[in-house]
Amino acid sequence: MPIRIPSHLPAYDVLTREGVMVMDQDQADRQDIRALRIGLLNLMPKKIQTETQFARLIGATPLQIELNLIRMSAHKTRNTAAAHMEEFYRPFAEVAASGEKFDGLIITGAPIEHLDFNDVSYWDEITKVFDWTQSHIHSTFGVCWGGMAMINHFHGVPKHMLSAKLFGCYPQKNLDPASPYLRGFSDACQIPVSRWTEIRQSDLDRASGLKTLLADDVTGPCLVEDPAHRALYIFNHFEYDSDTLKQEYDRDAAEGVSIEVPVNYYPQNDPTQRPENRWRSHAHLLYGNWINQIYQTTPFDLNDIGT
Repeated sequence: MPIRIPSHLPAYDVLTREGVMVMDQDQADRQDIRALRIGLLNLMPKKIQTETQFARLIGATPLQIELNLIRMSAHKTRNTAAAHMEEFYRPFAEVAASGEKFDGLIITGAPIEHLDFNDVSYWDEITKVFDWTQSHIHSTFGVCWGGMAMINHFHGVPKHMLSAKLFGCYPQKNLDPASPYLRGFSDACQIPVSRWTEIRQSDLDRASGLKTLLADDVTGPCLVEDPAHRALYIFNHFEYDSDTLKQEYDRDAAEGVSIEVPVNYYPQNDPTQRPENRWRSHAHLLYGNWINQIYQTTPFDLNDIGT
């Protein structure tokens, strides 16, 4: 089954060319099926790129997905056209006021990791989002800064600044092969990493009820399950395109910013060569497993979510 998105959303044409099954509202209305309602709270500046990345992953399952794009109410983006935001996104305040519920919610990363949580301009509102998930979302997936912020809100787990940016593709150990979220995973997998902060396992160990599913000695915990809050937190970027790290490297190099070549990304670590995608299959597995787990456990009646 396909992912349900507006036919004029830029992701529609991109995913169609890639062979991902997509449908518009008219097609969906002709099917007698309850689609899974998945929200995407997009905190990244390049909204179109990010929404396409996540739509690609959650649209590759046999289930029909209805994707809803959400933004922070007062925060204005300068990197995406206002017309796009007005047409396709709803502010969180409007979504919350409607009382509607969702089977799943993805909260993306944000390029604000150098700030203390309390210094983020929309911190008060996003903590309301976190609390709202407990009554209106069946399963939440926090990504990078989004995951760090949510695990801090619910468990007090701090993020720590690094002396140098973790940048490249790093192997992760499968610590819980029996987890339904890691079904089909190898003993190890690669994942893109791009961050100046880290979450430490010692802090997770002091919290209650958290289970680390993927981790690496260099980059630390990668994927953490929080059953009590029906949440997953991932601190790295399975959703990245093949050239996302290259775009970051080329941008900083062109601006004269001191930056190392991404680790284990280019063949022979040569940035003149085409980067190799070593994470795509595990990315689809993880998000497919998440969607499948939602399907297996979410109430048929959306009104029963959170009760």
